[in-house]
Amino acid sequence: MGGFKFMKWTIFRLTVSAEKHGWRLDLFLADAHENLSRTLVKKVIDLGGVHLQGRRVRSCSQPVQNGDRIEVYLDHLPMDPYRIAEEDVIYRDSYLIVLNKPAFVDTQPTHARYKGTLYEALQWYLKDPFRPRQKPELGMIQRLDRGTSGLIVFSIHQKAHKKMTQIFLERRVEKRYLALVSGVPASSEGEIRSYLTRVRKVNRVMSVKKGGKEAITRYRVVESFNGCSLLEIDLLTGRSHQIRAHMSEQGCPLLGDQRYAGPKEFHGKVIARPLLHAARLVFQHPVTGQQLDFTTPVPVDMVAVYENLKKES
Repeated sequence: MGGFKFMKWTIFRLTVSAEKHGWRLDLFLADAHENLSRTLVKKVIDLGGVHLQGRRVRSCSQPVQNGDRIEVYLDHLPMDPYRIAEEDVIYRDSYLIVLNKPAFVDTQPTHARYKGTLYEALQWYLKDPFRPRQKPELGMIQRLDRGTSGLIVFSIHQKAHKKMTQIFLERRVEKRYLALVSGVPASSEGEIRSYLTRVRKVNRVMSVKKGGKEAITRYRVVESFNGCSLLEIDLLTGRSHQIRAHMSEQGCPLLGDQRYAGPKEFHGKVIARPLLHAARLVFQHPVTGQQLDFTTPVPVDMVAVYENLKKES
């Protein structure tokens, strides 16, 4: 998926007029805007990107009524829904599954899609063919941003849900990331502590003096070259956008992280995503007590940027 890049969502907000009362949803949308073909509309409805009166609708034949409000969300990601391949599964037993999440896949459903998110793909993967109506047990303990690749764990049994949540809440887990950032941190290693909160006006997470949640990030510079640095980062807490916000505030935003002032291009090369990879995950099994230690290699898109920048240095 390395060939894709982030684009701002396109959102269509429509209202059904009296003369369109009773039309099929797909026909109404295809007639409502020149950029909404019936083929596109059917795919977006299937993904879960159409909302009628504030609720997601998955049926093309749903009749619309006079005055209905309809939103269509396009995230400009591939229309083919993501499905888990065997090579994505790092570990699985009766209680847990550990995956290597590709970049450009949302962990949880968004307004633009339900189908093809990691959560939905995992439900599909775990589905019992002999009990098709029975939904798999699924506990979402952590999340990775859409652009972040790497290790993520889910609990898949009732006996594991509560204990895994406690392990993460009590910080009895080691989460190590690799990041390519712009610039060189002032110290070769350090710990960043702040209180983070989401500032809706700028659509970013930022450090504040009061009112935020405690966030602790430790980093070590592996090497610096050509105006950027490769960092090893340990997360002691798991706040939304924590690494991205902390490194940006240190004056070293992630390459490709435009939301947090990271460069879209670096040395003439377009960076398609924030170059952040969840490389290692260590914790104690919630049921057996066994120490589990998982690693996964850096994906090819991040390796390519690293190697190109090294050659030029």
